[in-house]
Amino acid sequence: MADMIPFRALRPREDLAAKIAALPYDVYDRKEAREKVKGDAFSFLRIDRPETQFPEDYDMYAPEVYEKAREMLTEMTARGEFVQEDRPAYYVYELVMNGRSQTGICACASVDDYENNVIKKHENTRAEKEADRIRHVDICNAQTGPIFLTYRKRADIQAEVERAVTKPPLYDFTADDGIIHRVWRIDDGASVGKIREGFAKVDAVYIADGHHRCASAVRVSQMRRKENPGYTGQEAFNYFLSVIFPDDQLLIMDYNRVVKSLNGYTEEEFLKKVSEIFTTEKSDGPYRPAKKGEMGMYLKNTWYRLSVRPEMMTNDPVEDLDVSVLQRELLAPVLGILDPKNDGRIDFVGGIRGLQELERRVAADCKAAFAMYPTDIHELFAVSDAGKLMPPKSTWFEPKLRSGLFIHTLA
Repeated sequence: MADMIPFRALRPREDLAAKIAALPYDVYDRKEAREKVKGDAFSFLRIDRPETQFPEDYDMYAPEVYEKAREMLTEMTARGEFVQEDRPAYYVYELVMNGRSQTGICACASVDDYENNVIKKHENTRAEKEADRIRHVDICNAQTGPIFLTYRKRADIQAEVERAVTKPPLYDFTADDGIIHRVWRIDDGASVGKIREGFAKVDAVYIADGHHRCASAVRVSQMRRKENPGYTGQEAFNYFLSVIFPDDQLLIMDYNRVVKSLNGYTEEEFLKKVSEIFTTEKSDGPYRPAKKGEMGMYLKNTWYRLSVRPEMMTNDPVEDLDVSVLQRELLAPVLGILDPKNDGRIDFVGGIRGLQELERRVAADCKAAFAMYPTDIHELFAVSDAGKLMPPKSTWFEPKLRSGLFIHTLA
């Protein structure tokens, strides 16, 4: 059963929330992060990416870089730009993109639930990617970026959310990308109790996005437990910052592929190979797949609709994902791309960028592009429940949670 607890958030002062809130640290490369914070005294990206406060060629993993993050967070708190809640609370967090709303609850999830597989994963993590966030959390003594979780909707939890949003919000602002963010606090004992009891009846929680941040937060917790052998399990370091959404609220967008080489084939030869594998039809214009089992392909200024043949299906939750079928039937045997995570001949384009980005990439530096149908949330559940892992870059969630709106301090 899931243990999702209220917590005493460190959060922005109401009038500064819009200035402080920032997209997750891993949305930006180093150059983009530096440009984004230039001349900005409030963006939380400065703390999430503290190397932006040093010369361009400075070692971004040096101890003093992480100390700078801790220093900036401490200074902002001392100036009253962040305020510490005086009692535990849940927070309803609504994001609205293009008129579509999704609403979840900000809470702290149990490290024990992660270790006991109540919180289920669908991606592997890499130690070298975890190391940066481990140092950041440990030195800041705080978790600054929430993990994006989901669960199968429960009416009792949803009733408390609907009750909360009838009141004036704590925060209500539109970010510079047009996403609306609203937050309500739930701190009355009756509602807090009902929400916690509701989650206690949830059999499984799933990581939607943030596997590396989650693994890093858990690793810091494990370190703190070793440092405090008499820990009770109630300490703040036994939990990690999360926002959890019911399954019917989420938007998963397509995660598309572009390839930089046709492995020695001409465009005509490659199209012939594709047609031997998939049912292939020329499209009058850009083709966005309309259902599972369809893909769009852009090759030599022409769009095609590719359809998966029934005999390709295996009744395996991983192997039957469209991204798996493309990899297994075409990318590996024809293009020789055996390890898409590390092969420089393939790149991945989030669906938020649209089909025009695929056309642009083919015109600029690629040979072909593949537009995928989005992975369904229940496909994610099936893979996780089976204890399996999805291929790299299978899901693209929008809108992105903001960092800096909620901070979980570990002391």
